[in-house]
Amino acid sequence: MAAILNLDTFQVWWLILCMAYMMLNLQVRVHGQMGETNSYPTSFLTNYASGSDGQHFRVLNNGQQAQLILDEYSASGFGSKYKYLFGKIGIRMKLVPGDSAGTVTAYYMMSQTARHDEMDFEFLGNVSGQPYQLQTNIFAGGKGEREQRIFLWFDPTADFHEYSVLWNKRQIVFYVDDTPIRVFKNNKQSLGMDYPDSQPVGIYSTIWNGENWATNDGWVKLNWTHAPFVATYEKFNVDACLVVNGNTAPCIQAAQNNWWEQSAYQTLGVHEVDQLNWVRKYYLVYNYCTDRGRNPTPPAECALNVL
Repeated sequence: MAAILNLDTFQVWWLILCMAYMMLNLQVRVHGQMGETNSYPTSFLTNYASGSDGQHFRVLNNGQQAQLILDEYSASGFGSKYKYLFGKIGIRMKLVPGDSAGTVTAYYMMSQTARHDEMDFEFLGNVSGQPYQLQTNIFAGGKGEREQRIFLWFDPTADFHEYSVLWNKRQIVFYVDDTPIRVFKNNKQSLGMDYPDSQPVGIYSTIWNGENWATNDGWVKLNWTHAPFVATYEKFNVDACLVVNGNTAPCIQAAQNNWWEQSAYQTLGVHEVDQLNWVRKYYLVYNYCTDRGRNPTPPAECALNVL
């Protein structure tokens, strides 16, 4: 995740390390065999767990909803019990309402290696009446710095919306509900670039203090008098290929049998291209590909990720 390391982000990484330790020690399989998918409705506790205390994390409605809570005492987070390689990974979220300036609510998939892969949604809070920005980023082989930001065309605090990633051997597509907002193609053969196609990822979400950079480049700070800041989640099923004990072979070998590897999902359809172009035209705020101060020569993949 793109952030400046301070006490608050340190707390977040401490939470993640605690969760990672907990996940590595979970030996009980709840469902499925290696290479199988899990797409049926399920409760939070089936696929996820949290290392946060009861003041900063809640499970509601018999496991059908969960909440992360940020206050001046602690950030919070949760993570998946299992690892996955390829699939459609998403969750429904209702973001922090009101004055959320300085807060970052992150939902992301990440491997736990030195040269890690990662796919990020980061929701950057704002003062009351001002829109959230959604920042996405992709790490492949430890290389990130591929940030893009958009405004959303709805109020993400008023109701639940789904944020998901379609991930296969050919492309990664970020979706908001059913609308594609970003595409990252596999350019290994054409450009020799790393692509997330071998490292199993866990699924995580955190809420934390990002006031040093999140809102107006850090000029607007977090107002603790408006705490607690609460993000709410639902829809905890994972339609992806399950990796057990680090064995990715079943997911790779079974790829042709999984729906996300079928020809219809190897590229965007005509309607989805139109949707993506609509988002780029009206809602794109920042794109690393066009930031000449940062990248005088656009990164090579940028031309290939424009449809």
